Amino acid sequence: MSFSEDSPQEEYEAKAPPAKKGGWYAVQVASGCEKRVKTNLEQRIKTLDVADRIFQVQIPQTPTVKVLKDGSRKHGEEKVFPGYVLVQMVMDDEAWQVVKNTPNVINFVGAEQKRRYGRGRGHVTPLPLSRSEVERIFRQDREQEPVVKVDMAVGDKILVLAGPFKDFQGEVIEVSPERSKLKALLSIFGRDTPVELEFNQIENLSRNERQGE
Repeated sequence: MSFSEDSPQEEYEAKAPPAKKGGWYAVQVASGCEKRVKTNLEQRIKTLDVADRIFQVQIPQTPTVKVLKDGSRKHGEEKVFPGYVLVQMVMDDEAWQVVKNTPNVINFVGAEQKRRYGRGRGHVTPLPLSRSEVERIFRQDREQEPVVKVDMAVGDKILVLAGPFKDFQGEVIEVSPERSKLKALLSIFGRDTPVELEFNQIENLSRNERQGE
């Protein structure tokens, strides 16, 4: 696959020495330790003087928008590959050791060589990501539309806090995060009637029950 002029791969590789751009490798890390590994590894690269072989450590992330109870929106980021960091490097024994011996690093992603005797995992030979994989990952990282997230789901029980249906209870039948609205079945005059409500008009009773478990 050829790269366009504004290819994210070229954008990231431009920071590396032109003679040795290396490849991108996926590294499995302990859950929740991605940022810690990135910080520690970047420090080790400086301390051990291997910046000529290990160029970048990245945690691909996608933008998110979380809709809060009052209807306001909180912008943030979410990891695309939880439990992994990406390292751009020239693979040799010393560079491999620097990454592998970083606290909370489990192993490189690659081809596992089965042990001839006994049990347990064999040696893993690191394999670089393909150019098309790198292009896709960093393009998503740069161009991904924010994912709207809300603590509300079809089937949740709700209580209406404001408006003409205040104190009515019902069940969510549709959620529209991008509009900060939902539809719920409310019992009106003895009949289940779909009503559109704002997020800030309701309380999620099912969420409260889950949190109380």
